[in-house]
Amino acid sequence: MRCDVAEHSAYAYTGSRAFDPALPTVVFVHGAAHDHSVWALQSRYFAHHRRNVLAVDLPGHGRSGGGPLPSVEAIAEWLAALLDAARIEHAALVGHSLGALAVLEAAGRHPERVENIALLGPAVPMPVADALLDAAKANDHLAYELITGWSFAPGHQLGGNQQPGVWMIGNALRLMERSQPGALYADLVACHRYAGGLAAAGKVRCPALLILGQRDLMAPAKNAAALTAALAGCRVVTIPDCGHSLMAEVPDAVLDALRAFLRP
Repeated sequence: MRCDVAEHSAYAYTGSRAFDPALPTVVFVHGAAHDHSVWALQSRYFAHHRRNVLAVDLPGHGRSGGGPLPSVEAIAEWLAALLDAARIEHAALVGHSLGALAVLEAAGRHPERVENIALLGPAVPMPVADALLDAAKANDHLAYELITGWSFAPGHQLGGNQQPGVWMIGNALRLMERSQPGALYADLVACHRYAGGLAAAGKVRCPALLILGQRDLMAPAKNAAALTAALAGCRVVTIPDCGHSLMAEVPDAVLDALRAFLRP
């Protein structure tokens, strides 16, 4: 599905299903230097179980036009503009990492349009190491290597996928390598500078779910404690022996948590 958002073409994967205005909608938002493909299992499941699905490519990522947006706040407003362009009154929002921060901010800014939020691998604040920022700014391949090294739990570094022969780290590297120059740096700076997470959480008016990886080094589970407290009544699912790349490491566990949370 394509639509024009903020004067640029935006792409969203729909799970190979036509949009049906009579069905509820779930919007999936990826993280830094990623695209819609990270939600392959989850987006297809909901698309084939009576939901509209929009797994978006953020501006400057994947098949969407324009350049990467400079802040979490800008991404949140882009998500609201996407709903307008697609003529969607309200939706559930699901985000990973940077996408989780954008979903949180969007729900705080536009509570009347957001039915549920699910935040995967969130941390508030979400500081980024100087070494990683410097490598990303220089478009050094080291940045991709650092992220993949920190994003997967030890048991998933050399295997451990449910599908025999799948090399998760290799797949993650290839995905980031095809991002446009400067996209990773812009995304990491947006994470690093975002200071409004707890304030946004205080404005959220819908049910919330946090999905955390017990072995997450990029956004350690303990760093979500303040966010958990700020989101009144939120559910928390902590997945053992899992890092930051939850959708790749434990796709079924992520889907199970989302199914239980988004059940009509």
